[in-house]
Amino acid sequence: MSTDREPSTRHPRPFPYELRTFPVRLVDGEVPAEVASWTQAVALGFYGNAPTPEDIAKFAAVEQVDGRMATGAYLTDAAAPAGAWGPEYPVATYAYHRKTLNVGGGTLLPVHQITAVTVRPSHRRRGILRAMISSDLAQAKAAGIPIAALTASEAVIYGRFGFGVATHVCQVEVASRGGITLLNPGAAALGTVEVADALAVRDLHNEIFARVHAATYGSIGRHDMYRLVASGQGNYADMEPAKNIRAALHYDSAGAVDGYVTYKPDDAARPPTVKIVDLLAAGEGAYLALWNYLGSLDLIERVTWDMAPEVDPLEWAMAAKRDYKRTETEDHLWLRILDAPAALAARPYAADGRVAIHVGDPLGHASGIFRIDVVHGTATVTRCPEDGSVAAELSMGVSELSSLYLGAVTARTLLAAGRLREEHPGAAARFDALFARPDSAHSLTNF
Repeated sequence: MSTDREPSTRHPRPFPYELRTFPVRLVDGEVPAEVASWTQAVALGFYGNAPTPEDIAKFAAVEQVDGRMATGAYLTDAAAPAGAWGPEYPVATYAYHRKTLNVGGGTLLPVHQITAVTVRPSHRRRGILRAMISSDLAQAKAAGIPIAALTASEAVIYGRFGFGVATHVCQVEVASRGGITLLNPGAAALGTVEVADALAVRDLHNEIFARVHAATYGSIGRHDMYRLVASGQGNYADMEPAKNIRAALHYDSAGAVDGYVTYKPDDAARPPTVKIVDLLAAGEGAYLALWNYLGSLDLIERVTWDMAPEVDPLEWAMAAKRDYKRTETEDHLWLRILDAPAALAARPYAADGRVAIHVGDPLGHASGIFRIDVVHGTATVTRCPEDGSVAAELSMGVSELSSLYLGAVTARTLLAAGRLREEHPGAAARFDALFARPDSAHSLTNF
């Protein structure tokens, strides 16, 4: 496009953007132009390096595996000023792919995973994000997906669209000088740990993660890029293989691999530190055995991890519990219920009973009065008429229900926080008795 055109003098429409959605993929081995410009816009929004054509081709190849769909908002009412990016570059980006969420009881619930959300600074506060997310959630609901999810770069954006914090993740530092002493050393002696080439992790990742995902309450599916990230073969910041990623594999008593850890030295840290890149443990004893291996590394005095669970067996296995330090706890997985009856019926319950809730939803997807009847841990969820014939015992927004869904918070805590209303005395306690979980939710996936 020529860069010497005069800016348009037409009066802009109230929303002068066109939303276009297309698959991220290669066509005859080549990157479509719309995918290339969209990828450049994502990199701009996340302050990443400008990707090369080779990088974009690699991104498209892995995202094609996930069936990723991209949306861009394109300015249609004005020409680009001289020297600026042209209209082929979206001023905002958005994408989704679909995996599953472990909601307990062996159920992997279909989930709509949102990612790559950016809005160019010069086009903010014009309703673009609202248009993209409203359209996308409506289509996901129409497709029968009961719940949406994202991991948020900023904490104050997504609540107004009905998302609620559903899991947390911890950054930890574990003192390892002289080894990690365990109260029961035998718990880390099941199977064996051996050093491996990091490339082995790339090929083992999917099988091991599938086992971890099926066994971990709150786990959400990983996208194909994770095979490369875990093995140091590339990421969205740099597709060049890292030269300092090391790996160790855990073998069960039959000699089968049931876990791994990849790690790298943290050259900027003092005392000498290694940082975990990825750790997956699917078999009995694999988790503690891999930590025991990390504690045995010569010349290393500390091990750090950014994806530790809130309740970590390692902390309670260590003889010196104070050598395990949480340096930060942060919201991680955000959920957004789209179909309340389907989502609520999918998860298991701790006790039998009944509670009726009123849910408000600014987008209308999960609004209504719902009676939850639990018998033998399984719920029947009924949408009730809103004519006054059924009285709700608790009233809340969909954001609050989405946070309660996996047990990130209790109804009584939200009641004290002023975020839900108890219409019948004791209803919050009865809700919590139904929704209680013996384990805390933990997700090992960023997206």
